[in-house]
Amino acid sequence: MTAFPPALLALADGTVFHGKGIGAAGSTVGEVVFNTAMSGYQEILTDPSYCRQIVTLTYPHIGNTGVNREDVEAGRVHAAGLVIRDLPVLPSNFRMEHTLDAYLKAENVVAIAGIDTRKLTRLLREKGAQAGCIVTARAGETLDAGAAVAQARAFPGLAGMDLAKVVSAPAAFAWTEGEWVLGKGYPSQTESRFHVVAYDFGVKRNILRMLSSRGCRLTVVPAQTPAKDVLAMKPDGVFLSNGPGDPQPCDYAIAAIGEILDARVPTFGICLGHQLLALASGAKTVKMKFGHHGANHPVKDLDSGQVLITSQNHGFAVDPATMPNTLRTTHVSLFDGSNQGIARTDVPAFSFQGHPEASPGPHDVSYLFDRFVQLMQAAK
Repeated sequence: MTAFPPALLALADGTVFHGKGIGAAGSTVGEVVFNTAMSGYQEILTDPSYCRQIVTLTYPHIGNTGVNREDVEAGRVHAAGLVIRDLPVLPSNFRMEHTLDAYLKAENVVAIAGIDTRKLTRLLREKGAQAGCIVTARAGETLDAGAAVAQARAFPGLAGMDLAKVVSAPAAFAWTEGEWVLGKGYPSQTESRFHVVAYDFGVKRNILRMLSSRGCRLTVVPAQTPAKDVLAMKPDGVFLSNGPGDPQPCDYAIAAIGEILDARVPTFGICLGHQLLALASGAKTVKMKFGHHGANHPVKDLDSGQVLITSQNHGFAVDPATMPNTLRTTHVSLFDGSNQGIARTDVPAFSFQGHPEASPGPHDVSYLFDRFVQLMQAAK
């Protein structure tokens, strides 16, 4: 790591970690969270749900398989920054096209390596997610820890921040790409049984691929698309995507979802879409202490009794105490008992807090995509 410039991570509580800059020179601020996944760092970096968040990866060796053009969830990196323990200097994988540090530089992402991520994770777990600032020195510059702490303290936090409309596509588009096949890449789906309109609140590409592979012709629309425009397309189903930020300020989405539910169109939501469905149904959401971020979270399906290992990425949750009679809980976290899934009792709509489309995995909850297809089939 001697070839990399000095860098530091400063937290709003005044804690400062010193390490080496492995991405772009300069500074970045955001909410610092930790993710316990052992793989999938490229998918994490490009997940729009991490907008305005600095991601700390608890697995010590990050970058050992490099990066490639196929394993991205969006057109660019959305994470505000990256914090890791060790960057392998000799990455190796038959699919590798670039090293992680070269990729971070090309994407203009400020990142730091060489710090004690275990200490940082314990701090975030005990105090909760907090604002932070990464600074990487340019040639001849001296790092100013006090200024970095001040930048961290100036970050307003994600509560009350509407980011869905920030990361959303500016215009509607069609999607036909299916799930990845070794040696073939992403096939194009030419036959479809259902037309699904997907709201883009920060959608991950693998969600669209899994819907496409199940016979869905997809029209992806911007976050602020009115319900009347969606209903005019006469969709067989409506999908509510994942996304970043606080769901409560997304009044445009909550209103649109309410109209779609009134029209009894089969509806499926994931992550932010799950929270928005709950808000549109009369429930409330709360900011979590440090959220759920990882690929090893046990969740119980209350209908089947099955325990599922899931991928998670959220800092807000549905408050079950505020759910009306038209909502029922379908899944709960076995880590803390928080709500992980809901279903409407009066209209064909359901949602899940975690990520059933998770790539590289786990894939225990992928059956929810089949459930959505079954809802659309029943409604035909």
